[in-house]
Amino acid sequence: MQLDQGQSAEGSESEHQLLPAGDFSDWLRKIRQAVSNNSDMDVPCGDCCACCSSFQFITIRPQEKQTLARIPKPLRIAAPGRPPGDVLLGYDQNGFCPMLRGNRCSIYDSRPLTCRNYDCRLFAAAGVIPEGDQKIAIARQVSRWQFSYPTPRDKEEQLAVKSAVLFIQEHADCFPGGLIPHDEGQLALLAIKVFEIFLPNEALSGQSDVQIAAAVVQACKKFETRQW
Repeated sequence: MQLDQGQSAEGSESEHQLLPAGDFSDWLRKIRQAVSNNSDMDVPCGDCCACCSSFQFITIRPQEKQTLARIPKPLRIAAPGRPPGDVLLGYDQNGFCPMLRGNRCSIYDSRPLTCRNYDCRLFAAAGVIPEGDQKIAIARQVSRWQFSYPTPRDKEEQLAVKSAVLFIQEHADCFPGGLIPHDEGQLALLAIKVFEIFLPNEALSGQSDVQIAAAVVQACKKFETRQW
C-alpha cells in the first residue's frame, strides 16, 4: 500500500482509530448467509485496500463470466486442487492485485465473488490475527474493528465463535486428517460455521474431545447443506 506524503511507515493516526464493526449477532447472521449463498457482504471498507495488496490468490469460477471478461488471460493462472474450470488471479511483484489502479479496484462492479464476500471482520470476530509479513496491512485493519453487543446474545455468540477456534486449535489430533485448516482465515470461517454447538446449554457437557470433534464435523456438514 502506498504511503501518502508525510505518512510514516507505522501508519497514519487514522489507521489506529477504532472502526465500528456493527452489532455482532447481526453481522454473524449476515456473513453466514453470504458464505452459504455465495452472496455479497456489505463491508464498510472506506479507503482501505489491504486485502487487495497482501499477496492474495483470488479464485474465479467458470460461471463468473462477467468477471473473466474483464481479466486478461495472461493474468489467469491454474488453480491446482480446485474444481475443473476454476482459475486464480494472482498478484504483482509488490503483492498487489493487478486489477488495482490507484488504490481502487478497476473492475469493482465485476469483481470476483471471492472478493464480494470477503470480510476481514471475520478475523476480529474469531479473535484470530493474520500472521506473516505479507498480511501486515490486513492485520492492522483487523485490529481496528470493534463490534457492539446490544444484547447478551451478541456476547454469547462471539464467545462461542472464539471457543470453537480454541477447541479446533487445541484438539487437531481429534479430527480426521486434512479437516483442520492451517490458514487463519479458513480457521475463522470454520468457527462461524460451527459456533452453535459451543453456545451455552448445548449438549456437549460430559462428552469427550473426540465426541465434540465429531459434533464439529457434523455441524460443518449441516451448515454446508443448509438452505437459507
